[in-house]
Amino acid sequence: MKIDNRLTSRQLVPDIEKLFELSAQKILSLEATWAPERGTPVFTVKGRYTTRGWTEWTQGFQYGSALLQFDAMGDDRFLKIGRRGTFERMAPHLSHIGVHDHGFNNISTYGQLLRLMHEGKIPADPNEKAFYELALKVSGAIQASRWTRLADGTGFIHSFNGPHSLFVDTIRSLRVLGVAHALGHVLMGEQDRRISLMERLVHHAWNTLRYNVYYGEGRDAYDVPGRVAHEAVFNTASGVFRCPNSQQGFSPFTTWTRGLAWALLGCAEQLEFFHAGVRAPDDDFAAVGGRDAFVEKLLRGATVTADFYLAHCCADGVPMWDTGAPNLHRLPADYLDRPSDPFNPWEPVDSSAAAIAAQGLLRLGNYLLAHNQAARGRKYRQAALTIARTLFREPYLSTDPRHQGLILHSVYHRPNGWDHVPRGQKVPNGESSMWGDYHARELALLILREARGEVYPTFFSGVLPS
Repeated sequence: MKIDNRLTSRQLVPDIEKLFELSAQKILSLEATWAPERGTPVFTVKGRYTTRGWTEWTQGFQYGSALLQFDAMGDDRFLKIGRRGTFERMAPHLSHIGVHDHGFNNISTYGQLLRLMHEGKIPADPNEKAFYELALKVSGAIQASRWTRLADGTGFIHSFNGPHSLFVDTIRSLRVLGVAHALGHVLMGEQDRRISLMERLVHHAWNTLRYNVYYGEGRDAYDVPGRVAHEAVFNTASGVFRCPNSQQGFSPFTTWTRGLAWALLGCAEQLEFFHAGVRAPDDDFAAVGGRDAFVEKLLRGATVTADFYLAHCCADGVPMWDTGAPNLHRLPADYLDRPSDPFNPWEPVDSSAAAIAAQGLLRLGNYLLAHNQAARGRKYRQAALTIARTLFREPYLSTDPRHQGLILHSVYHRPNGWDHVPRGQKVPNGESSMWGDYHARELALLILREARGEVYPTFFSGVLPS
């Protein structure tokens, strides 16, 4: 990647203001045309949002986007859309026992509303605050209940594929356990056993970093530092790791770049969480060698995935959908040294991976700067700003008012062939996704508030000091 070391957050403000101007149109268009009985909007086809039944993990991004829009621009219309959608549509997501996505859906809605109230951006109401807190407590406990126990006594939150399956994505969903723990909640088990949500957060993250992230230590013939496997598969009878796998990437031995981005951002946010001073007993960290050892493991995971991302994205910061996609050899030999080409005829890029990774890089950079690692911290920060500039301009920014998406050239599930391929072309391009649009808005808000000198927003802002 070619990092612009002179770019500042203030220089991006005009791009961000344009993005939110377009974002307002997109949100209003979707609100006017989407019938809730159709399900949840997932991605666009020919510029119109449509649904795709696999798991209900994107509705929080729909209403969360409206809340981000309100936060950035102060337009009460979007607070009403986000708040009404949360109250009327999100309750089933709180008690959904079949998914690993609680931290996506419910932090993006209930969590954001709690944050906005904590920051004084919406009126303080004790009853409404208690409602948001109760919702997050329930969500954290339900998420933690999807537990697979491993042979060493630790475990993980299993994916919707079943108890054998550890997805790398879920490391970012852990934030709902963190918030619920900070609110004083626990998961109650048989015989009134009190199960620590912090302990389950720690164990899940630890096992993600052990089994889904690689460090160049010879675990297999493809152990490259920073490589990420989408899925780790376990024998549920013995609790022993069996093999890597991939649901949405090309193979278990290549890196699906959105999974890489989830790992980077999830680690960076957890580093912020522990830096903020969340309280937890030593017992919650005992199985992983203590709190300090756990934080060091998070930091190692964050930096190794960050470095791998920067080495395997195109010059402008946007990656191909998978680092080992089968037709990459047909691209120019120096394609990583050039700006990304979403219209190339061989393999799609994934702008949503870039939006997620950029936020992770920015948060990681700020964390390192706060811990006296200036050179590396500045490198990651500048990389994040450079990626943001790419995404916030054409050909990634969707300027067509007829297109309901905000950030173009997102990919959902390339192996399943779910993404729309325009007529006369061979690979998907020109479409958007709920998660890509949401995370672009989240990234834009983070940079905008920094440029304005405002409070640095985190997922735990409503329950811990930021």
